Amino acid sequence: MRDMGRSDDPRVQAQLDRLGTLSIQRDTLGLDAIRELMRRLGDPHKQLPPTFHVAGTNGKGSTCAFLRTMLEAEGYRVHVTTSPHLVRYNERFRVAGKLIDDARLAELLEQVFDAAEGLDCSFFEISIAAAFVEFARVPADACVVEVGLGGRLDATNVLEPDVLAACGIAALGIDHEKFLLAPEEGVPSEPMARIAFEKAGIAKQGVPLVTVAQPEIEMKSILASAERAGTTVSIAQPIAETPASLPGAHQAVNAGLAITMLRTQDKLTISEAAISQGLRNSNWPARLHRLKDGPLTQGREVWLDGGHNASAGAMLGAHFAGHKLHLVIGMIEGKEPSALIGPLAGSLEKITVVPVPNFPCHPPEAFGETVTSAPNVCEAIIETSDDGLPVLIAGSLYLAGEVLRLNDEIPD
Repeated sequence: MRDMGRSDDPRVQAQLDRLGTLSIQRDTLGLDAIRELMRRLGDPHKQLPPTFHVAGTNGKGSTCAFLRTMLEAEGYRVHVTTSPHLVRYNERFRVAGKLIDDARLAELLEQVFDAAEGLDCSFFEISIAAAFVEFARVPADACVVEVGLGGRLDATNVLEPDVLAACGIAALGIDHEKFLLAPEEGVPSEPMARIAFEKAGIAKQGVPLVTVAQPEIEMKSILASAERAGTTVSIAQPIAETPASLPGAHQAVNAGLAITMLRTQDKLTISEAAISQGLRNSNWPARLHRLKDGPLTQGREVWLDGGHNASAGAMLGAHFAGHKLHLVIGMIEGKEPSALIGPLAGSLEKITVVPVPNFPCHPPEAFGETVTSAPNVCEAIIETSDDGLPVLIAGSLYLAGEVLRLNDEIPD
């Protein structure tokens, strides 16, 4: 059983326990089950306000955060569904600006589970169905939807052109190979062309498709997918400066994607003032996030990032280049330790390996011969010399969620 978080509400806990028994995704991705579930629930995905659909390997969550704050700065009520959650399952459902409350969450999940009887739905299909039911029920002006895995066969891809305002593709990289590179006829054989093909599968006829600048192979694949879908592609340019609210040069790229998506669509008006205000207001926990002074940090400079693939490693390596730091890392099985250790190698003073709670994870020796280990993040921080160097905690969003909980930084 996977840990979906705990709830003091017994009705919510009962539904979280049910969710914990489900596979995260299907062994073979596809849209048949989610389409049937949508039909049984009254097709809520066809009743959403203008919707922004975002795919990508790295940066799609940050792009969604920028979209939300820019739209809210214009005065719009905005629904948002992103994944994974960090501390509480409720984080997946931001309804007209607020996280869903426990009482409504329990009712909603009961409704969706009842409708899903006999469909053998995955955890993510149940979650997306619940989000769309609630977003169709509660009035709002806009909706932001983050793709879960891939795009073409992701449960969010039941979205149809009538509700879509714009689709976006953030930075691409190799991840989730079991699903996204599975052998299939009629798809690109080159790995990055295939990744781009899967992500660009969210393209819809007549709906603006925006992508960040991609390498030649990926861009060619995206353009071909857009042509098949019957739409055009705009290439977003990074904004001139990194948004102060979200550190890291990569956030200038994500912000540029969000801005271009807003400017290319015609379902909602958006002012330059709202865009500027939204940039200042954006917040996206556990992505190059400096933790507040709290029970875990105890006055030390501690950074948190949930990145776990080569693209995330490259970003962290660039951000901390020329600076020494202590790394506390935990990675679940199936992820590649060198993806983070390699790009950060020149900055690492000490590596401490910790387990990822409730998940099978890599042992210390997977990270090198000179690493140390600790039973948990608290002990890792205590055992790391308080020598003035920053501490970076990285390797897993599941680990990041535990860190936020321990430091009393529960996302709201």
